[in-house]
Amino acid sequence: MRGGPARAVPDPAEILELAHRSGIDVAGFADASAFGDARAEIERRKAAGLHGGMAFTYRNPSRSTDPSRALEGAHSLVVGARSYRSSDPPRRPRPTAVGTVARYSRTDHYLPLRQGLEVVAGRLRSMGWAAKVLVDDNALVDRAAAYRAGLGWFGKNTVLLLPGRGSWFVLGSVVTDAPLAFEPAPAVPDGCGTCTRCMIACPTGALDQAGVLDARRCLAWLLEAPGDFPEEHRAALGGRIYGCDVCQEVCPVNRRVDRADPPPPAGDEEEAWVDLVELLRGDDSTLLNRFGRWYIPGRDVRHVRRNALVALGNVGQAADPSVQAVLADAMSSGDPMLSGHARWAAERLTRIGPAR
Repeated sequence: MRGGPARAVPDPAEILELAHRSGIDVAGFADASAFGDARAEIERRKAAGLHGGMAFTYRNPSRSTDPSRALEGAHSLVVGARSYRSSDPPRRPRPTAVGTVARYSRTDHYLPLRQGLEVVAGRLRSMGWAAKVLVDDNALVDRAAAYRAGLGWFGKNTVLLLPGRGSWFVLGSVVTDAPLAFEPAPAVPDGCGTCTRCMIACPTGALDQAGVLDARRCLAWLLEAPGDFPEEHRAALGGRIYGCDVCQEVCPVNRRVDRADPPPPAGDEEEAWVDLVELLRGDDSTLLNRFGRWYIPGRDVRHVRRNALVALGNVGQAADPSVQAVLADAMSSGDPMLSGHARWAAERLTRIGPAR
């Protein structure tokens, strides 16, 4: 403990109650020692090329698996999970060329989690302790922190599943030097058993090993990766323009939760469907204002257009004049990435029509 006036040791029960009052659905504690096993596994997968160029926690494993790198003297973690489970909003009347957005990206679900954890951090700071909130941050592997805190187990799709609650959660932590007096949480036992539905359902076979994701074939990552979208996976993309929910949608744990407690309706702010023609007609500032919550490589919205062009090739109609117009514009844009993807989309629509 640092010198100076004595500081009260926070009461874990009070911290948990505050977290719940602040909109965090499930919270727990973990010690802030380095995640040695997580670091070894990240480095193994990175060496094998399974990261597919993804940076995030792969960029610097020694940093992202050691909370003390984010906060000197880190002693404890307060780990929180906030649900983003909701039903699909009814599709509003739109043209046939409609793209889909994964649930976690339909609005900024990380913002309320971050705000809730900031309330917890503020309380710790008011008691004289240092506290730092890490949410969707490459400074900490949030799944490893949540597992250590006893919030859930790792599914075969690599996502953390919370017992009786499923996997539709965003995760984050407060790193603090406060010596929280809590009992270490027991590891949550595996609840997947022999089930392999997520592995079978993956559109590109990115889950060919249980609990190991090959990012080179993961549609969610490929939609975020810079450069061309791999041609061998374009048809599998369907109408997706950001994220992929397949492995969670087929999960029996999530389905049981939905049967027992139907998900709440989607909020008015949730954008599940995007008019692809309208998107492709938008200028850079319009697209950044609308989709700025997404991870866009280099904040270069050509990648958003790239994704929309591939989706358009899968769900558009070759005879639709508006589709023809935006494809022609992209092909004549002078941008090799956009013209190439537009050409692929046009050829696909002409050759085999939209995938259904």
